[in-house]
Amino acid sequence: MPPGDKKSQIIIVKKIKKGGHGSHGGAWKIAYADFVTAMMAFFLLMWLLGSTTKGDLQGIADHFSTPLKVALGGGSGSGDSAHVLQGGGQDLTRTTGQVKRGDIEADRKTINLQALKAEQRRAERSRLEALKEKVENAISSNPKLADMSSQIKLDLTPEGLRIQIVDDQSRPMFDSGAAVVKDYMRELLREIGKVLNSVPNKVSLAGHTDSAPFGNRDRGYSNWELSADRANASRRELVAGGMEETKVIRVVGLAAALPLDSDEPRHPVNRRISIVVMNRAAEMRLLRGAEVDEDSGEK
Repeated sequence: MPPGDKKSQIIIVKKIKKGGHGSHGGAWKIAYADFVTAMMAFFLLMWLLGSTTKGDLQGIADHFSTPLKVALGGGSGSGDSAHVLQGGGQDLTRTTGQVKRGDIEADRKTINLQALKAEQRRAERSRLEALKEKVENAISSNPKLADMSSQIKLDLTPEGLRIQIVDDQSRPMFDSGAAVVKDYMRELLREIGKVLNSVPNKVSLAGHTDSAPFGNRDRGYSNWELSADRANASRRELVAGGMEETKVIRVVGLAAALPLDSDEPRHPVNRRISIVVMNRAAEMRLLRGAEVDEDSGEK
């Protein structure tokens, strides 16, 4: 090209691009984050495996080698919450992990048993309430016994239906200082004996006296012996009235230990016979000699 021909002259521009610190870019941060995540997953896996029993490790191995067998047979690795590795369960309301099928069945049986016991207690209370009404009707329908209605006290206690026949100054139940039953008392006890056979419950009898010392205590016969003899005499009249003798589970004499009127220890009402138609819980406590069972709601 001729030197004077400017039109066809080629101009070359050389640009120098300054570096942007290529070795210090952001790609390494992503790689490092992936590495840390992988290490965390690895150590977590090691911790889980180290906390798992040998049997569970075998279950995990079985799951990967024969998954269908584990799924059908169950066991560790397929829903066992007793260990760290939990495979699931059926109770989605639990916040502390799932449970074995056997645990679920045990819980269900416990709940059903408690519901059954509660239903039995309700049914028994209804039966005793009906018995209370039946005794009241039997007394009120008999003109001879209706006059003694003021001496008969019926109430439901934690032990069952309690029938108390209290003494009256003008109408004593027994001869003074003796266990001889008066005629009207005999008729009343026999009428009650007929009614008690309508329920399967066991019966407990207790005799009580006032605090007046017995006249023959010097000869070894005190209010304790007198109260026991009167309770046993009452038992005989109940049986004579038709009550099965096997229903009686206890006969005791308590003297003046449990007065009905503690303010007046010598009041006639403290001389009484207490007949308790026992509920099942009280009967079992008596037979076992155990204390009150708090779960049953009895005391």
